[in-house]
Amino acid sequence: MLQPYYQKRYVEAGCDEAGRGCYAGPVFAAAVILPKDFHHPFLNDSKQLSEAQRNELRPVIEKEALCYSVAKVDHDEIDRINILRASFKAMHLALDNLKKRPKYLLIDGNRFTPYQDVKHKCIIKGDGLYSSIAAASVLAKTYRDEYMKNLHHEYPLYNWNNNKGYGTEEHRLAIQEYGLCKYHRLSFNINPSQLAIHFKEENIMM
Repeated sequence: MLQPYYQKRYVEAGCDEAGRGCYAGPVFAAAVILPKDFHHPFLNDSKQLSEAQRNELRPVIEKEALCYSVAKVDHDEIDRINILRASFKAMHLALDNLKKRPKYLLIDGNRFTPYQDVKHKCIIKGDGLYSSIAAASVLAKTYRDEYMKNLHHEYPLYNWNNNKGYGTEEHRLAIQEYGLCKYHRLSFNINPSQLAIHFKEENIMM
């Protein structure tokens, strides 16, 4: 069962990102401040939920949260500053837009660039431990999925409607056949020859 908060003294916001490991598109992050008594029966790490559950949770979180914000950093910025820094930047942007200023941050993961003078706690797999981080993971994931579905209409060859830009077999095969497009992250060094070697290694291991 998720914990409703980490500490009682300060107003705390949960932060999480989505899309860090994708081959294409932006990384999204969300910051959420929940009431201390917020509860939903299937709120959890967004990766443990079905798409239907995430989509059902999103409007509940948006309605019940004291405040929330979602932000993104695009593929060009990811290539310029690297994906880790881009993830932190997206979190900072989300925090910038919160209507209520938190005094404590719960960050999913083991690293974070401090935000202004606000205290923070990094929590590995925090999206499965604390409600505010879980809520942030749901918002970041649903907003990013929606964004990638829209990009799918521009570049349907990669089937981002289904894989959301992650390095699935169908995505890698599409890159092999059609090459990269303007939304792919060039800093990830994705190229057909590397993918071909990867497929060969996978077949040997099978």
